[in-house]
Amino acid sequence: MECHLGSDILERAHPEVRCPHPSFYRPERMLDGLAALAHGLRVLVEALLPELRTAGGCVINIVDIHAERPMPGHAVYNISKAGLAMLTRTLAAELGPAVRVNGVAPGAILWPESGSDDAARQDILDRTALGRVGEASDIASAVAYLSLDAPYVTGQILAVDGGRSLNM
Repeated sequence: MECHLGSDILERAHPEVRCPHPSFYRPERMLDGLAALAHGLRVLVEALLPELRTAGGCVINIVDIHAERPMPGHAVYNISKAGLAMLTRTLAAELGPAVRVNGVAPGAILWPESGSDDAARQDILDRTALGRVGEASDIASAVAYLSLDAPYVTGQILAVDGGRSLNM
């Protein structure tokens, strides 16, 4: 897990929780993964809440486009990201007006080091409106926008996916 805190911005990237196939589901793995994501965020926000309130800060969660459109074979990951999206919206309702809470949902930004071949990658790009993979700077720009340039935005999940979610 990575956590970045400025004087008034909390951005948290979550570890991946994936099960390659339904036959690999183990209840303890699912519960551990979901607890790490949801409970970990809640504890972190609660610990930093006084500083966030004082600064009029914001929380930006890195969600995933698969929070709304499931990726086959990755149920635990999909469920955890869907839960994170709901927790983002819930915290926005609970912490406003002092603290804004939003999320960024990346699409194809960085390819996995293993597990996808050229044909699979091309299939994803063929279904992406912009026809290309995104850059890490696209995510950073979205986080900066929500953090610094969107004072009237809270409870939103911004898809940064080059239009991929249009064709899922």
